[in-house]
Formats: sequence, C-alpha cells, structure tokens
Amino acid sequence: MDNQKANSFLETEKISTLMRKYAVPCIISLLVAALYNIVDQIFIANAAYLGSNGNAANTVVFPLTVVALAIAVMIGDGCCAFVSIRLGTGDAESTHRGIGNSIVLCVLFSAALTAAYFLFQEPLLTLFGGKVNAETFGFSKVYFTYIAVGIPFYMFGQAMNPIIRSDGSPRFAMISTLAGAVVNLILDPVMIYGLHWGMMGAAVATVLGQILTAILAVWYLFHLKAVKLGKDSFRLRGSIIGKFLPLGICSFLSQISLVAAMAAINNMIRKYGAMDAVFSQAEFAQIPMAVVGIVMKFFQIVISIVVGMAAGCIPIVGYNIGAGRKDRAKALFIRLLTAEALVGAVALLIVEFLPTQLIGIFGAAGESVYYTTFAKKAFRIYLCMMPLACVNKATFIYLQSLGKALMSTLLSMIREVVFGVGFALVLPVFFGLDGVLYSMPVADVLTFLISAVCIRYACKILGE
Repeated sequence: MDNQKANSFLETEKISTLMRKYAVPCIISLLVAALYNIVDQIFIANAAYLGSNGNAANTVVFPLTVVALAIAVMIGDGCCAFVSIRLGTGDAESTHRGIGNSIVLCVLFSAALTAAYFLFQEPLLTLFGGKVNAETFGFSKVYFTYIAVGIPFYMFGQAMNPIIRSDGSPRFAMISTLAGAVVNLILDPVMIYGLHWGMMGAAVATVLGQILTAILAVWYLFHLKAVKLGKDSFRLRGSIIGKFLPLGICSFLSQISLVAAMAAINNMIRKYGAMDAVFSQAEFAQIPMAVVGIVMKFFQIVISIVVGMAAGCIPIVGYNIGAGRKDRAKALFIRLLTAEALVGAVALLIVEFLPTQLIGIFGAAGESVYYTTFAKKAFRIYLCMMPLACVNKATFIYLQSLGKALMSTLLSMIREVVFGVGFALVLPVFFGLDGVLYSMPVADVLTFLISAVCIRYACKILGE
C-alpha cells in the first residue's frame, strides 16, 4: 500500500475531527495504563488485612514501574513522531526500519531492566521509602517481585501503543490496552479477596493483563497498514535510532522525572514525618506516604488525559509538518491548549470541593482521623495549580511533535528535575511535611512563565 495514501486524510480532514479520532483513543489507552496501578491500590486499600500499609507499599513500588514506562514511551513516542513525519514525506524505507529498530530496542532494554530489578531489589525499595516500617517493607518486596516478572510485557505493550497509532489505528491501540486492564480489574478482587493472595494477588492480576496487551501488540505488527516489516527492518542502525530516540526524550523525562520526584518526596516524607508529633508514632508512620501516593495517583489520571490529548495529536502534527501544512499544525495547537486548560480547571474543582469523596475511594473509612485530615490538605495544596500543569505538559509534547526535541527536553528537565525535585528537597526544610505539598504548585507556576514564552515561539515558527 502506498504510504502517503494510507495516511493522507491527516492533511485533509477537519482538525476537530482528527483530534477526536486520535486523542480520545490515546487518552483512554493512557488512562487504562494508569489504572493498572490505581486499581491495585484501590483493592489493596479496601482489604482489611492490607490497609494503609499495603497502600504505602504500592506507593513505594509505583516509581519503579514508571521507570519501565519511561523507557517504553521514549522508544514508542519517539518512533511515533519519526514515523508520522516520514509518512508525511513518503519515506517508506525509514518508516519500516524505524519501527523494526524500536521493537529490538524495547526487547533489549526490558530484559536489562528486569535483570537489574531482581539484582538490586532491596536497595531500590529502600531508596523509595520502603523502610518507613517493617510491614510496609515486607509488602513492598512481595509486590515488587511479581511486578518485575511482567516488566518485559508491560514495556512492549506500552512502546507499541503509540507506534500502532502512527500506523493509523488509534482504536486498536486503545482496545489492546483496555483488554489488559479489564483482565486486571476482574482478577484483582478474585485474587485479593477471594484467594486471599494479598500483594502477590494484586501483582499477578496486573502482570496477566500486561501479557494480554503485549500479545495483541504482536498480532498487530503482522498486520500493519502503512508499512510492511521484513528481516531488514530489525537490523539495528545508529542513523535511524539517532533520529527517532531524541524525539522521545521528552516523554522519557516527563516520566523518569516523576521517579526522581517521588524518590525525593518519599524520603522527605519519611524524614519529616519522623519529626511530626503524630506521624512519628509507629502506628501512623505510613499515613503521609500512603496519602501522597493517592494524591499522585489522581494527578496521574489527570495527566493521562492531558498527555493523551497531546500525544494523540503527534501523528497529525508530524504528518502536516512533513507535508508543509503549518497552518493546520497551528490551528491544532490553539485547540489543544484550550482543551488542556479546561481539563485542568475541572480537575481543580474536583480536588478543592470533593477531597473527602476521593479519599473514600481508597479505603479511608477504616483509617484514623489523622489520615483523613492530612489527605484533605494534601489534595487541596499539592494540586492547586493543575490548570497550569496541564498547559505546561501540552506545550512540552507539542514541541516534541514539531521535531524540537532539544527545546522540549530542556523544558521538561527544568520543570521535572530542577523545579520538581529541587523544591521537594528544599521546601520541607522550612515548612516540614507541608513543604512537600507546596513543592508541586510552586514548580508549576514558575514553569508556566517559561511555557508562555515557548507557546509564543511555537506560534511564530508556525506562522502568525
């Protein structure tokens, strides 16, 4: 099939129609991927024999799953942007080699990461605050052991998802991820409540869902529409990898920086919680870590929508830039920023007015009043600048789709590493546990000032 004909509708169809067609499945795919861990945490929190200690253990392991996701999206999103641009220019040879090389890289990276996780399990769990108390550390070890087994399947499914979208099949990408999440959702209560397998049950349910998603991705690779893979596609080429991998660096940093931030936050919680009159007591020590984990899970849901909207537009932007249609790329950018700001505003209303209801989903009924009080404050402070956070994230990803990998990467590093980790380490020195909560909104406000300049720059290069 002619590559240009396969995706030529990206240059002719209405922008609003294309955004719905590509962004909605991408949003659902990312939401479903996020719900793997969130669903585990909900069922764990509502199991009386696991409770907030199990909840805290889930929070400890979560960043380590994000490391796997970061590598996967770097490969997948980078290849997606590369393939979309090459399809727009009609370069079939680079397209099939880009996809083949991304598959090989994913397999190699996933094998290496899995080995590292088994070799350095205890130091890694300690790094992310697992030793807040003995029970949490024990739960963390069990959960992490089984989650690590599924890393290769998880990474493959997540890396292939954007590549499938770039081939013009956003719906299949959504269905493959959704199928795995449904399996997890069904098996979680069976294994946690029915079989009483605890943390092991939650992890096994997750891994089985990830295996199904990976199998569906493999099936699709044999049925690509715009390209055809052959033996030559899988021979690693530095020139090809050097072109698509930098386009995924922003996606990598946006995820891996979350890991760095959570390492800083978890350790600050552990340190300053030990100085708190309430949380220094052994029976309440795990509460701040469990609560902040829940708050970040809600934020992850919002960011999945935000990233889904922006990442779903990558094939559209890339194709139109490749075809010389900057006017369409600019129109999409304006629509995207407006939509992202609205998502952030709605999320802000929810956390400010419905924190009790959000906490209740994660088993607050069986917890102390200290748990509920701290959770309300955490939601309202930590997430008070979500509209700005949403616009910031969309700007970074859009620059990535324009091929501005360096600018996108630098901005992401400033937000996530310099501001995100920096303020998480510094503010608690002055404000104790509250300083952890202040770190997020302060970082988002300062980042937005930079994003505003970048938005202006993007509009200028697309033609004012």
